[in-house]
Amino acid sequence: MDNALRKALKRFFPNIDNMHLMDFKVRVIDGRDGTAAKVRVLISSRDHSNIWTTIGVSEDIIEASWEALADSFQYILHENNIAPFKSDVLCSNTIV
Repeated sequence: MDNALRKALKRFFPNIDNMHLMDFKVRVIDGRDGTAAKVRVLISSRDHSNIWTTIGVSEDIIEASWEALADSFQYILHENNIAPFKSDVLCSNTIV
């Protein structure tokens, strides 16, 4: 997912090469719900001077992962004054 998003965005935002995924964690929020349990995905990323963590929550691990990853890319673009921070820009319904 990270590689696909980078490939799609790099042409428009070459500075994303400075961002690196450091850690990816998945936690079940309430295991009593069985397969309907929500999961929390935490992604830690870094660039040359900062470290940040983004979070995605969903019953679908792929959707939660996408939310956290998309927010991480949004954060770095915002921090580099390239794009305004809008959580819906790379929402889970976007086809990349």
